[in-house]
Amino acid sequence: MSSVIGVDLGGTKIAVATLRGSQLSESQMEPTDLASADALVDQLANMIESLRDDDLVGVGIGVPSVVEFSTGRVVNSVNVPLRDVPLRAVLGERLGVPVFVDNDATVAALAEAHDDQLRLVAANLVMLTVGTGVGGGIVLGGRIYRGATGGAGELGHTIIGAELAASVPDGGHFPQHGSLEALAAGHALDGMAAQAAGLRPASALGRLRAEGKSVLGADAVAAAREGDEIAARIVNLWARRLGIGIANAINTFDPDEVVIGGGAIKAGELLLEPAVSVARGYIVPGLGTACNVRLAWHGVRAGVLGAALLAAHELQAASGRPDVEVSA
Repeated sequence: MSSVIGVDLGGTKIAVATLRGSQLSESQMEPTDLASADALVDQLANMIESLRDDDLVGVGIGVPSVVEFSTGRVVNSVNVPLRDVPLRAVLGERLGVPVFVDNDATVAALAEAHDDQLRLVAANLVMLTVGTGVGGGIVLGGRIYRGATGGAGELGHTIIGAELAASVPDGGHFPQHGSLEALAAGHALDGMAAQAAGLRPASALGRLRAEGKSVLGADAVAAAREGDEIAARIVNLWARRLGIGIANAINTFDPDEVVIGGGAIKAGELLLEPAVSVARGYIVPGLGTACNVRLAWHGVRAGVLGAALLAAHELQAASGRPDVEVSA
C-alpha cells in the first residue's frame, strides 16, 4: 500500500508523520530552525527522509503562510523564513516525489472534514483557528476551496465591529480595527485580561498582577473556571465576539459544520456555548438549520493529518485513481 507524509510546519515546531491507508503514524517533532530559508528547507528534507520508505508517493506540507498553491511558492510568511521560496519545487527536486504546499489552517480544515477513520463526514466545512491570530480554512464539496489567488479563508480579517457612522477608517493595517482577529484572537483576550487586572485589583486577575505576574487570556479562562465573576465576563465577551464571526461564516457558506480550532479550544464550553448562542441570533432565517458548530476533534494532529490528506487527495485527483488508499 502506498504512503504519503504529512508535515505541519509551525513557528516553534515541526511535526512529521506517515499516512498509510487510514493509519497515521506517531508524529516526529523538532523545534523549527528559523536561522534561514536554506536551514529550514534542509531541516524539512531531513525530517521527511528519516520517515520515508520505498512506497512513498507524495508529501503534503502545511505552512503558516500565504501560499500560491498552483506552484507551491510561499508568497508571504511572518513566522518562518520562507517568503518567496518555491517550496514545492525545491523539496520536490530533493525528495524525488510530488510535494504539495498549502496554508496550515486550510489543511487543518481538510482534516476536520474527516472522522477518525478518514471518512468524509462534512463535505462543506468552515474552520476558524483561534490562537494568537484568527485563521481559517474552507472545504466545499469535499475539496479545499482556495479562491482565485489561493488565499481564501482569511476569515480573521472579516469586519465584525467597525464604527462607520462618521467616516470609514483608512485600510491597509492588519489586523484592522473591528476585524474578527483584532477583537476575538488570543491577543485580544490577553489585552482584556490585563486591563481587567488593572481595573479590578480584588479579582483573581488583579491578585495575579499584584504578585508581579503577567496576566494573559489563559489566566482569565482558568479564573473563569474557578468561578471568578470578572474573568467569566471577559471570557464570555470574547466568546460572543467570536459568535459574530461564526454567523458570518454560516451566512456566507451555509456549511454542514463550523469548527473552532487553535489554542482557543482549551476554553471548551466557556467559549463554545456563548459563541453559538450569539451566532444563532445573527444567522439569516432559514440558513444554518443543519449546521453543527463544534470544537476541533483532531486536536494538535489536525495539521499533520491534513497535510497528509492534502497530498493523498491531490495525487488521486491527478491520476483519476486511488494511488493512496485513503477514504474520501
